[in-house]
Amino acid sequence: MTGPDWLAAIGLLLVIEGILPFAAPALWRDGFRRMLELSDGQLRFIGAASMLGGVFLLLILN
Repeated sequence: MTGPDWLAAIGLLLVIEGILPFAAPALWRDGFRRMLELSDGQLRFIGAASMLGGVFLLLILN
């Protein structure tokens, strides 16, 4: 991947991340509040599962 590809990927990530707070701020705030109540282990598991899912998706696309 070249520099512009990385920038495009980061830009797309920011667009996707911004959809829910823009479209449904109350729902996003409630979900964020629930995440604050999770333990560190639970958050780590969610983060690891998300990263593995992303890597798997990238492997499928390539």
